[in-house]
This record gives sequence, structure tokens and C-alpha cells, in this order.
Amino acid sequence: MCMIQEMKEKALATGDISREEALLLAKAPLEELAEAAEEIRREKCGQGFDLCTIVNGKCGRCSEDCKYCAQSAHYQARCTEAHGLLSTEELLEGARQNEAKGVLRYSIVTSGKRLAEGEVEQVCEAIRAIRAETGIQVCVSFGLLAEKQFRKIKEAGASRVHCNLESSARFFPQICTTHTYEDKINTLKAAKRAGLSVCSGGILGMGETMEDRIDMVLTARELGVKSIPVNLLNPIPGTPLENRKPLTNEEARRCVAVFRFLIPDASIRLAGGRGLLGDKGELCFKSGANAAISGDMLTTAGITVETDRSLVRNLGFEVKLCNE
Repeated sequence: MCMIQEMKEKALATGDISREEALLLAKAPLEELAEAAEEIRREKCGQGFDLCTIVNGKCGRCSEDCKYCAQSAHYQARCTEAHGLLSTEELLEGARQNEAKGVLRYSIVTSGKRLAEGEVEQVCEAIRAIRAETGIQVCVSFGLLAEKQFRKIKEAGASRVHCNLESSARFFPQICTTHTYEDKINTLKAAKRAGLSVCSGGILGMGETMEDRIDMVLTARELGVKSIPVNLLNPIPGTPLENRKPLTNEEARRCVAVFRFLIPDASIRLAGGRGLLGDKGELCFKSGANAAISGDMLTTAGITVETDRSLVRNLGFEVKLCNE
């Protein structure tokens, strides 16, 4: 039995592929690797496809210095549409519009290190309104909050918290210096203690190695994360990473396939930068990915929900909530 097949059987049996084994898989022939990743996905996840959308609930003027981000106040590429926290009415209307398009999960994302206490209260009001007047699930990405605040958010009706690790613990300080990797981990642990599911992945193409990418997913696995956003760096003029070369489709497929081996039952979610791929991610969805963020991203254009639903249907998937 070849190495890929041996690792596939191990992933299906124990879900415990090691770092060393993942590095070997990362060098394996791509088509064989992708085919095996798809077999794992079908066995562990079936044909469910978790499609979500995000809303820029608070934009720009961010105190953090993440080198990829147009919302950081540290760089020239400052968000031209900066605004404070959207009102309950605005967030509710966005939820209604997304539900009408067939979206099942709606994520409110805010800029800054964390929401202030008064802002948490304000957004909890919006979450309560969304849950009372729609059937859509609410995910939140409000920065480095504490367990007490996450409990308020859960009581308001949110079901999931998003906080990307972004990369490995080794590489993270090269991307951000205004908060730490441990801050990220503590946030995810606090959300889980509050009874919320968690979503955490990162950005590929910032200058990290394959080892960094694998270490990031291994950390997510240790934390019990089952929703893994895979962002492809969209180099934005005015940010320190503006001259980075975007990943190729082949590189993205290889990463997605290896991630499927590492967390066999996860929702591996193509996110920001998917539009840079000529096929809108179709080959990645044939290489182990089974989820996506649809619609516009925070400061860049995305792919419409209608286009994604058609793509998902043509690939034989069924849009549904996964890993609740």
C-alpha cells in the first residue's frame, strides 16, 4: 500500500496524522493526494456544504498592525469606508437579505482588538433581533473577548465565534506585534468554555512555510476547532504584504488536501482570496474543501451567493449547517 493510502486509512481510523506525516503528504503527487482527501471528506462529512456570509459590522481605524489588512490604522491602505458599529436595524436587514438567498449562517465581523463593553451590549441586542425575526444562525468575530462577554453573546443567541490563528505560533510575530498568538488561543478557549462552537484558520501566502501551515492546523486540531477558514492572501496596495505573489491553484489545492487529512471531519472553508483562483475554488472543492464564505469579504469583493449555490449544486453538495 502506498504512503497516501496508508495515511488515508489512518486518517479515517484515528484522525491522528502527525506533523511528520503531514509534511510527507505535502510532497506527494497532487492528484493522488487530492483524490484521497476527497475520499476522506465523503466518508467523514458526506455531501454537506457549509455556506456562510459575513458583514463588516465595524470597519477600519483598527489599532492592530496585522500586515495583510487594509483596516489597520498603521498603514496607508486605510479602509475608505470606515464606520462604527452598525445599528441593530442594519444588521437585521443584512440577515434578512442573506436568509432570503438561502444562506444559513451569518457572521458579524468587527475591526479592532476587541469590542468595548458597551458595544458588546449593543451587538447582543442585534443578535437577539436576528434570532427572533429570522431563522439564520449567527456567528461573531469581535476580537479578543473574555469568557464573561462570550456568555452574554451566547445568551443573546449566537452559536459560533470566529478568531483566526492566521498562521503558526512561530510565524505569527512576523505578521502582527500588537497582540500575541497566546491571545488568540485564550480567546478560542474562552469561547468554548462559554458553550460556543469555534471557527479558526488562517491566511496562506504571507511568506510562511508549509510547516507553518501544518502547525497552524495542528493547533486548531488541539483546540477542537472543526471549522477551518482557508484565506488566500489578496495583496492589498498600501499594506506591507502588497508585493507578495498570490498562491497558485495547485498550491491552494495541496494545502486544502493536507488539511483534510489532519482534521478529517472538519468544515474546511475557502474564504478571502478565493476570487483570485480562476475557477472560484472549484478544484479545491474537489480536493477536500467542503465549506465557503460567500458574498463580499470585509474590504474586498467576493463571489455572489447565487454563483456559489450553483457551483455547490453542480458539484453534488447540499448546503446545510455543519459541525454545530
